Amino acid sequence: MEGHCHLCDDTTATRASKRGQAYTANRMPAIGPSSFGAPGMKAADRPSRSTRGSSDLPAQQKPNLNRVLPEMWKLMKPRWLLLCGSFLLMVINRASGLILPASTRYLIDNVMAKHMMGQLPLIIGIVVAATILQGITSFTLTQLLSKEGQRLIAELRIRAQRHIGMLPVAFYDENRTGTLVARIMTDVEGIRNLIGTGIIDFIGGLLTAVFAFGYLIHLSVQMTLTTFAILVVFGLILQRAFRTLRPIFRARSKINSEVTGRLTESLGGVRIIKGYHAEESEAHVFAQGVQRLLDNVISSLTAQSVMSLASTVVLGVVGALVMYLGAHQVVAGRLTTGGYVTYVMFLAFMIAPIVQLVSIGTQLTEAAAGLDRTAELLAEQTEDAEPGRTQELGTIKGDVVFRDVTFAYDEDKEVLHGVSFESHPGKVTALVGSSGSGKSTIISLICAFHTSTTGQVLVDGVDLATVKLASYRSQLGVVLQETFLFDGTIRENILFSYPSATEEQFEEACRIARVDEFAERFPEGYETIVGERGVKLSGGQRQRLSIARAILADPRILILDEATSSLDSESEQMIQQGLNHLMQGRTTFVIAHRLSTIRRADQILVIEAGNILERGTHESLYALGGRYHDLYTRQHGLEANLFLAPGEGDRVEETETTKV
Repeated sequence: MEGHCHLCDDTTATRASKRGQAYTANRMPAIGPSSFGAPGMKAADRPSRSTRGSSDLPAQQKPNLNRVLPEMWKLMKPRWLLLCGSFLLMVINRASGLILPASTRYLIDNVMAKHMMGQLPLIIGIVVAATILQGITSFTLTQLLSKEGQRLIAELRIRAQRHIGMLPVAFYDENRTGTLVARIMTDVEGIRNLIGTGIIDFIGGLLTAVFAFGYLIHLSVQMTLTTFAILVVFGLILQRAFRTLRPIFRARSKINSEVTGRLTESLGGVRIIKGYHAEESEAHVFAQGVQRLLDNVISSLTAQSVMSLASTVVLGVVGALVMYLGAHQVVAGRLTTGGYVTYVMFLAFMIAPIVQLVSIGTQLTEAAAGLDRTAELLAEQTEDAEPGRTQELGTIKGDVVFRDVTFAYDEDKEVLHGVSFESHPGKVTALVGSSGSGKSTIISLICAFHTSTTGQVLVDGVDLATVKLASYRSQLGVVLQETFLFDGTIRENILFSYPSATEEQFEEACRIARVDEFAERFPEGYETIVGERGVKLSGGQRQRLSIARAILADPRILILDEATSSLDSESEQMIQQGLNHLMQGRTTFVIAHRLSTIRRADQILVIEAGNILERGTHESLYALGGRYHDLYTRQHGLEANLFLAPGEGDRVEETETTKV
């Protein structure tokens, strides 16, 4: 079994190499990230399912510019040619937009007042040409930057999803699935304003204001400096307002992700909700979250309304001041009528972009908040980023050794205490014990979902804490009691572990796992859609798909978490033969809840309170008369009383049970 696969003629090394490309490290959490990694918290210690105080990445009150600016530069750098070209187009666009107001001075003073009609065709021609040029550059800018903004959103979503997929299981334990979905899909939406219409409006508005300011100085220094002083004061007010808005938008993203997370949980657990008639309770909790979101939006709208009020007042004050000063200058002969009209139009071109900064600045602030949260997410350290993970594993034999391993999810709560054991290829190690004893934690360490606090977990003599996880996990096979299936076809779910498998390999895996018995009866056969989490299949059918997936993976280390618990006795007996075939030559670990299923295990470890209390075979442990004997006897007695009426047989006699 060490060098040859039972499903094909490929060597195990070749299979591992192929799976290493398709079955990347980030797929393991997708099977069920917290199945082996749950810290075993008491109910009181678990995060509340309320939308308040949801477990989430640390949130700050305003975007961290030290984190946002480098991330912005990282996004801009590959696009510097596009941005430079767009900036040039923007200068042309804004300059051509000022031709129309500039021409009014000559139209009024020369054509209308002095009847110089010969200049009229020239003025009209220049205005028409400038307008066409402005239209062409506007279209080009929108096409270039708006589309690039959408590409940027897609790029960030892909980066964020790939990065999240490579984070350790502990990260998934601490963050809701719905929250992470919101981080990937929602937080990046506003970033299109950094490279898109938002940046066009922002920089373009500033350019227009600068051009207009220069021309206004040329027309009247006194009126321009007076107006500019008022606008500076308004700018200071805007700066303070944006400082108030930043934490509001930051909080909005967080609240939105929490509400989305709770909604995702509710939709996923609809059967539990309906089973306990908790629809009203869920609606109430969701309404509370939506109300928090509404309160946040109203707060931002209030701030924006105050800013709009201030901008309107400033516009009125500046207009009245220009009318007063302009009238005096025209009467005094220092400014012509045409010059005054041109001044008013240019003043509008200067003030309008500044007033628009209220809405544009809000968009950019929201974009900065979203980028900050995305950068915060991307800053999370991936599993393979740990400095010590440098060793690339080839094809492993499967010798697993725990050497005085201790582990704690929290520093002051140790879960495992000095656990030591060995497991070798071709051998089956069963873990038994009461709930919360540490069985799942041991399996989590074998899967390298967590790293031991002290001691070592060795595979073929190599410490798992030093191994690049993709090279190791591509040689793992996992069959969970709670089967996870994707909303795809039967074929897609089985091929998940080995996408490049041949049709013969696929069919053999289905035959061994008895998938063919029910799949071929469906009208679409193996192309039947199983639904979200396999809801269209029975529990036993889902379990068979999970076993077929593990068979096709041809793993060197196999982990079975009560793999046949969802099957009837006849199906269990048939599939047990397939599992026995699968276990040959592999290192197998079994978490056993029904002790009758592990009587033929090579070694049984009885785990209690994070310690190995007993170890041995079924016969030796039963004869010992200790904890295993007690567990087995009690379970056998309970199984014997399954069909008694309520109240009958509550007391199970502690007699010797004949070993089978």
